[in-house]
Amino acid sequence: MKKQILNTESYSPLYKQLMQKLRSDIASGLYPVHSRIPSEQELCDTYQVSRVTVRKALAELTQEGLLKRHQGKGTFVGTPRICRDLKDVNSFSDACRLMGSEPGTRVIHAQMVHAEADDCRDLMLEEGSMVVELVRLRTADGVPVMLETNRFPAGYAYLLEENLTGSLYALLESRGVETAHAIHEISLCYATPAQAKQLEVSAGDALLLLREIIYDQHHHPLHVSRQLIRGDRFTFRI
Repeated sequence: MKKQILNTESYSPLYKQLMQKLRSDIASGLYPVHSRIPSEQELCDTYQVSRVTVRKALAELTQEGLLKRHQGKGTFVGTPRICRDLKDVNSFSDACRLMGSEPGTRVIHAQMVHAEADDCRDLMLEEGSMVVELVRLRTADGVPVMLETNRFPAGYAYLLEENLTGSLYALLESRGVETAHAIHEISLCYATPAQAKQLEVSAGDALLLLREIIYDQHHHPLHVSRQLIRGDRFTFRI
């Protein structure tokens, strides 16, 4: 590798600069997924930094999931995780594309069901109301990432006639409905045998559980969402 001197006069620490350089090289395809990156000594020689700097950069990138370290074999580029910023209401499809992944969807079912007590409270519905329930398996580059259940008030029954394999928010926007803000609750749960089969993990594996109430541009409850997420393929920014 050609020597590349980092900016020692920058306010950004050298290990942060090295992290950004490695991220850029991975994003550009210089180091493809599952490929081995240069050794610690090679990185020291290339960027004229200490081994402490290199190890700190690699440790943080490994913690992010961008790299994987294999004892005695070296450091390899990991499978990228989808990152979603919870400050914004955006779709899974948008989050995938921002990370360079191809989103996919398999509809498990779409039907009218009786609202549960939580639905009535969160969607401001009367007891005994019906809701539109959409259950979908979301994938990134063909790999299952999320099992989501969305429930809408009965007024959104037109969704049952739509193609649900893309972004729901794009469908809603075509009808003049926009998302404005959301309330999020994140917790940990464990995959049941059925959920594990759909998400291609082992029964009992830990999953992230994201529960959301999404509001429209008029600040009315739009839908509630329950998402079971593989933590090895998805991360959140708060």
